[in-house]
Amino acid sequence: MPDPNALIPPPLTPAPALDAALAATGFAVLGAAGPEGVEGLLGAPLAELNAWLPFWDRLPGDAYLLDGGKYRQRRHGCFVVDGEALQPVPRRAHWQPVDYNALHGGIERHFEPIEPALATDPLWRRWLVALAARASAMRGAQPWYVEAHPFRIDTAGGIGRPTPEGAHRDGVDLVAVTLVARRGIKGGETRVFQTESSAGLRFTLAEPWTTVLLDDARVIHETTPIQPLHAGEAGHRDTLVVTFRAGGFQGPAA
Repeated sequence: MPDPNALIPPPLTPAPALDAALAATGFAVLGAAGPEGVEGLLGAPLAELNAWLPFWDRLPGDAYLLDGGKYRQRRHGCFVVDGEALQPVPRRAHWQPVDYNALHGGIERHFEPIEPALATDPLWRRWLVALAARASAMRGAQPWYVEAHPFRIDTAGGIGRPTPEGAHRDGVDLVAVTLVARRGIKGGETRVFQTESSAGLRFTLAEPWTTVLLDDARVIHETTPIQPLHAGEAGHRDTLVVTFRAGGFQGPAA
């Protein structure tokens, strides 16, 4: 009998083929280790990324969840990437139109900023610059308006919802979703659907630093709820979501 908790591995795309995969299908999944994974893309070992893990233990609660849940913690930071240059942007609200986020759209949401020790880490710049290059390959070289969201979704209340708004787009050009940690949970299946057809794909991110890249104009995405793997033992799922948008940040007047 199949194991209902078995994880579906993602289809991986080698780092040199990311741009071609995004052009062909609108999404790609980059593995973690080795020259064809995140290590190769960044030119840095995973041990350097693992040094970021304590930042996810210090995320404040999300006070804006309209489903009444207490399962999400997060921070938020804004940047502009232009070629190899990364410029932090003064603290600003996170805003999405209702068309893209039916649950939390149309609300100016003010979150605590990303800790300076993370935002000024040289590897952070390398991370954002490498991902912005994928956006430039899709849309042409230009400045990219970047919003970064470290998330923790926990099961302390019994269930956690990584995407309480359901399957959605973000109103940007490129979305990068990176699994940072997965502890004591079941569920959390990633689902990607083509906007112009019923074609879709589902898989579970299990290896830390595996990263899903999404052309936001061509696909919609969601992650299914998580529950404790063992009764009475809370777990969590940590991710880093980074979005890249041409022309400016989203805002009420945009």
